[in-house]
Amino acid sequence: MNDTETNATSVDLGRSTKSPTMESKVEKLKGTTPRPSIQSRNSMNGPLYMQTSNNKVLIRRVKRKGDGPMRNLARWFLDNQTGLSFNLISLIFLAHMFLPKARPYTSKFFTISYYNPASGQYAQGPNDYHFILFCIVLFTGLRAGLMEHVLAPLGRHWGISKRKEITRFSEQAWMLIYYCVFWTLGLYLYVGSPYFLNMKELWTGWPNRELSGLMKGYLLAQWAFWVQQVLVIHIEERRKDHWQMLIHHFITISLISASYCYHQTRVGNLILVLMDVVDLFLPLAKCLKYLGFTKLCDAMFVVFMVSWFVARHIFYLITCYSVHTDLAELVPPACFRGNNSNLTGPFPIPDGWSHYFEPFTDFEGTICWSPSVRWCFLYCLLGLQVLTIFWFFMIIQVAIRVIKGDGADDTRSDDEEEKEEEESEYEEAQPLEEEVGVESIDLKGWERRTGVKRNVAASSGVSLPGHSDRKELLGRIGCEKQVD
Repeated sequence: MNDTETNATSVDLGRSTKSPTMESKVEKLKGTTPRPSIQSRNSMNGPLYMQTSNNKVLIRRVKRKGDGPMRNLARWFLDNQTGLSFNLISLIFLAHMFLPKARPYTSKFFTISYYNPASGQYAQGPNDYHFILFCIVLFTGLRAGLMEHVLAPLGRHWGISKRKEITRFSEQAWMLIYYCVFWTLGLYLYVGSPYFLNMKELWTGWPNRELSGLMKGYLLAQWAFWVQQVLVIHIEERRKDHWQMLIHHFITISLISASYCYHQTRVGNLILVLMDVVDLFLPLAKCLKYLGFTKLCDAMFVVFMVSWFVARHIFYLITCYSVHTDLAELVPPACFRGNNSNLTGPFPIPDGWSHYFEPFTDFEGTICWSPSVRWCFLYCLLGLQVLTIFWFFMIIQVAIRVIKGDGADDTRSDDEEEKEEEESEYEEAQPLEEEVGVESIDLKGWERRTGVKRNVAASSGVSLPGHSDRKELLGRIGCEKQVD
């Protein structure tokens, strides 16, 4: 074989036969196709994509601890809570507007029911639960919408750059907005009431089975807010004090619901005013911290600490003492039945336990007051006091850091739990479009659209039709295999 024939053989790849040396190299290359090792499957430092020997593409994704159907459902709800909430509200209002027969059912969701024209006040009834459900959905949508579209952009505009700090700033700003509205409303109701600075007046006239519309809306909205808070701490990332907060929320819900259904709304109003005033200063201090106003944050933290001690450990315990003494003196054990216009009683407390739960289901049924009911109220109030004492010791630790010059950094609930150890796993990448062969690609049309001209391979002096331009096109669309 002469030199010309040898060159022709080495060039004409389509008609030549591979030499034994070339075949052995090809077999060796096939045998070394990269496989994802065990270490790379669980290492965040591994490649983002991998290709197995059977040409399957694996993509790396983060595997979180605790992943499961419920956790994934919580993440989905967290990502879509704004749309879900306002779609549900829109559905209720649209049905109310365009379906006249549905109005008796839809109106109970967004109006306060059981108005008594004779007294100008409102009674209580099962429709109140529909209003609470509506407020839960409303608070969920308002919170998510304001945080995402108003508060987070404001935080970025004011110089907060870290994603975690923007989220925390948005959460605290929402709490500040909520308490500015509802603490002010609660204080307005308390100052204008006959029991303002008069503990004994908290217990007179029981049972009054009607209340003003403003007081009713205030208590039902507060009830809904704390139910919604239970939902929030379960769909968002858990904090270090998750279980303490959960116990706090359940005790608060129990106290609000019991004070409403047992017609002790006066003391319910007072307890909420005492507890909510502290939550004006804490979110404000945190927002100042995220905005970089360290000195103002420390000053506001001092105001927060003083208000906490005075409101939650002095006036609160005075109220608990009144529950223990004044309530036992002014409200003797007895049972009543009916509404205000035809109230019957008092009559003896019946045997059994069913009458204790009847006020939650039958608002004109039997309602009984006994030492057992009083002690249930008192135990819940003291349980809440134990939690606040635990948190107050943590606040003292923060105050010590402020005195040392380290700055105020609330350890109660601002930081998440220790960061979960992130692992990765590889899963097979699913094609987004139908796979086609290279021959099916319209190279001429691609040239006309992009203006790119096909190059001619000149390194060997030989033109391999369709090789260079196809490789360039495949590289542009991300289909070219990476060879290590």
